[in-house]
Amino acid sequence: MASIIKRKKNYSVVYNYVDENGETKQKWETWRTHKEALKRKAEIENQQFTGTFLPPSNQTIRDFLHDFVTLYGEKKWGVSMYDGQTGLIANYINPIIGDMEVQAVTPRVVDGYIQTLQKTPSVSTKTRKAHTVYVTDKTIEKIIKLLRCAFKQAVRWEMIARNPFDNVILPKTEYTKRDIWDADMIRTALDKCTDSKLYVAMNLAFACSLRMGEILGLTWDNVHISDEDIAADNAFVYIDKELTRASKRAIETLGEKDIYYIFTPLMPNTSTRLILKKPKTDSSIRKVWLPKTLAYILREWKASQDELRGFLGDEYQEFNLVVALPNGRPCEDRIILKEFAKLREEAGLPKVVFHSLRHSSTTYKLKLNHGDLKATQGDTGHAEIDMITSIYAHILDEDRKVNAQKFETAFYANPDLRGVRPPEEPKAEPAALDLASLVEQLQKSPELAKTLAALISAQTGGRSA
Repeated sequence: MASIIKRKKNYSVVYNYVDENGETKQKWETWRTHKEALKRKAEIENQQFTGTFLPPSNQTIRDFLHDFVTLYGEKKWGVSMYDGQTGLIANYINPIIGDMEVQAVTPRVVDGYIQTLQKTPSVSTKTRKAHTVYVTDKTIEKIIKLLRCAFKQAVRWEMIARNPFDNVILPKTEYTKRDIWDADMIRTALDKCTDSKLYVAMNLAFACSLRMGEILGLTWDNVHISDEDIAADNAFVYIDKELTRASKRAIETLGEKDIYYIFTPLMPNTSTRLILKKPKTDSSIRKVWLPKTLAYILREWKASQDELRGFLGDEYQEFNLVVALPNGRPCEDRIILKEFAKLREEAGLPKVVFHSLRHSSTTYKLKLNHGDLKATQGDTGHAEIDMITSIYAHILDEDRKVNAQKFETAFYANPDLRGVRPPEEPKAEPAALDLASLVEQLQKSPELAKTLAALISAQTGGRSA
């Protein structure tokens, strides 16, 4: 049972409870009004009677999230997800609400936290420089998604009764349409490209809709370009891994789950490692057929790699990577991105990012296959077909003109419609003059009568002249 004790202007609800160690303790909860205290007293007594009462806990969000990462994250996350989520916790959660008690978080507190995030400066890390002054709405969405998942576990662990991060109103994210190159622009870029690694990477991104990590993680054993394959239009690449950089801490914490290979760093004291890992989703593991020209490009590239390997001898480090540095070591994305930016400027092409080649690829394929979303999804490796429709269903503006042209040919070219003219607007008839009303107005307004008389006199005088 609970009781209410008045303390100066406030009211305290006092009750006993058994903590997680089996010890009986007393709790005082202070409320401003007697009505609030009565409501809380009834709530506690009802929960104690029904067995749904949750003992008070002063565990902070910081300590809770440590347990959440240990008990949940280490089982569910891969190394990339682990680094991303722990980064959000360290940079944007613990510094702001880490010392708050878990049970003190309410939907109102969450709304205030989101407002604080919108005014919080973006954090730069050792491997990533902040590109915006304040935390973006997209990052806030990721933070709330993480906390919603964490507090869902808090409900499951019977620390809280309800999840305060459910039904959160997030800032409206403005998704700006990314510019992409059309086929002619990509052809121009390829014609002017002098870097062999970039040339191969661009062809794989555009023709095969591959992501950067998939291109850099592609190995020759997954490239099928024999004479028989090409002759039968059956040349293909098989995507089952990607190259990425992960923290040494994530690798040590999670073990080598879903990691195929860890590259020895050039500098032994670095806190990160380049790794070959399993793609994030099963749908990303896929077979993508190659156009014949690209198959021949890959064969020439393989021959040049073999020649370089023979020239360097023991200095060449064999990792069987398709896109590699001259010594055989993995090529990081920053190298490709730097060369791509240089090519873009030299070719005088619109400013786009390398990833936009994948967008161009998807758009181009949708045009070629007349909107076959399922076939396109098979190449892109998207987990949900909705991602195709929401991101890529925009066809280039100049191609949308074709719809009007086809409509003209199919509908308006009908001879019966050629003579059709838009209906004319009815002409307004001039209003009839109401003499009685005019006389009445002139009698009421001498000034109006004088003005009218002067006007008539001027017109009459002009005609006589």
